[in-house]
Amino acid sequence: MKSATFTTDQIDRIIEMAWEDRTPFEAIKFQFGISEQETIEIMRREMKPSSFKMWRQRVQGRSTKHAKLRVSGIDRFKCALQRQITHNKISKR
Repeated sequence: MKSATFTTDQIDRIIEMAWEDRTPFEAIKFQFGISEQETIEIMRREMKPSSFKMWRQRVQGRSTKHAKLRVSGIDRFKCALQRQITHNKISKR
């Protein structure tokens, strides 16, 4: 599996992106080259079972987590307080 080659920081970022409601799985695939299923496997492996279960219930079928289910015309949501992310590095405020 590809996830075995990720650093701890990369795995943390994948989990952070997957946990965010408005970050689609396609963004994770674009940045890290892993599928939705591989993301789910990382989440299952790295999280406590109860946290994983809660996350899965929240994201299943959620239109914001799947680019194909999103309302057309809305490509990306960005809060004014959200940090800029460049090539998997979070810049400081």
